[in-house]
Amino acid sequence: MPRQPRLDAPGLFQHVMARGIERRKIFLDDKDRTSFLERFAVILDETQTQCYAWALIPNHFHLLLRIGPTPLSKVMRRLMTGYAVTFNKRHKRSGHLFQNRYKSVVCEEGVYLLELIRYIHLNPLRANLVKNLHELDKYPWTGHRSILGRGKNPLLPAIKDRKSGVSDQQQKMPSPRNPCNPCQKMPLAEKTIEDLLLHFAETKRAAVKGYREFVEKGIKQGTREDLQGGGLVRSVGGETAGLLGRKAEEREKGDARILGSGDFVMQALDRANEVFEKGFKARISLDELAKRVTKDKGVDSKELISSKRTEKISNTRAIISYLAGMELNNSGKDIANIASK
Repeated sequence: MPRQPRLDAPGLFQHVMARGIERRKIFLDDKDRTSFLERFAVILDETQTQCYAWALIPNHFHLLLRIGPTPLSKVMRRLMTGYAVTFNKRHKRSGHLFQNRYKSVVCEEGVYLLELIRYIHLNPLRANLVKNLHELDKYPWTGHRSILGRGKNPLLPAIKDRKSGVSDQQQKMPSPRNPCNPCQKMPLAEKTIEDLLLHFAETKRAAVKGYREFVEKGIKQGTREDLQGGGLVRSVGGETAGLLGRKAEEREKGDARILGSGDFVMQALDRANEVFEKGFKARISLDELAKRVTKDKGVDSKELISSKRTEKISNTRAIISYLAGMELNNSGKDIANIASK
C-alpha cells in the first residue's frame, strides 16, 4: 500500500519523530547535540515555526511543532539534511544518517497538546538517561529545563558580534518585558514558552509550578501508545471497543497521520487538501532534483555519475539520494537509474 502524502498546512501542530538508520546513534556527544540545536534554532526563527516540546535521544529525536508559513517538509529538509552533512563530515562517515523519512502526526490542540508536551519531555527519563524528575529539571537536551527557566534556551538563535565574530544567544536583545523598551518584539522561542505556560496559570511562577506538577503526574504513565497517531481508534488506546456507542460515520473518521477526534480528523484533512491543491507542496522530477542539487553544490553533472569519490561529490550524491527517497518517495531503483544516465 503506497504511503499517504503528508498533511501540511499553516497552524497545524505536528509531532515529528526521526530515528537513526538501523537505529544507530545520531548524537554521539554533546557537540553533536549542540550542532543540531543551533541549526534548529536558526531554522525555527527564519521559518517562523514554533517548537513547543523537543527531546534528543541518542538514536532519535522528538519535536512538537506548530507550522508557520513555511511547509513542514522544507523545515525538516533543512534540519535533517544539513545536520546529516555536518555529522558525516565531523565523524568521517558517508551515507544515510536517518532511517527512512521522518514521521509526522498532526495533533488536536485542545485534547492532546499538553499530553504530547509532557510525553516528549519525559523521554529521557523513560530512556534511562536521567534517574528522576530532579535530574530531568537540569537535563539540557529537552525543552523541559527551558520551560522551568533553569537554563539558557537553546532554541534562541545565535547572533554574531560584528567586531569579535563570536556567536552568542539573543541575550543582547532587550527582554520582552523590559519597561524601557515595551515595543521590543519577543523572540519566537520565548513567546512559545509563554503561550505554553498560559495553559497552567496567568502568572509565570504559578504556571511553572503547575507545569512541573503536570509533568510529574505523567511519570507513572510510561509509554503512551495512544499518543502515536491514528485518528479515533488510536485516540481510545487502540481498543475498538472504545468506539461503541458512537455513530457509524464517526467511527470511520480515522487517519494514521492524525491524533485527534473524528471531527478534527476531517477538519485537518480538508485543510491540508486545500493547501495541497494550491501547490503548497510542489513535486519535481528526479532529473530536475539532480540538476538543482549539483548546481547548488557546484558539482558538474558528469562528475556525479563518474567513479570519483571526493568528499564534495559524495556529499552531493548523498543529498540527492536522501531528498529523492525520503521527500519525493522515489524507489531505490529509480534513484540508482539517475547515476546511469
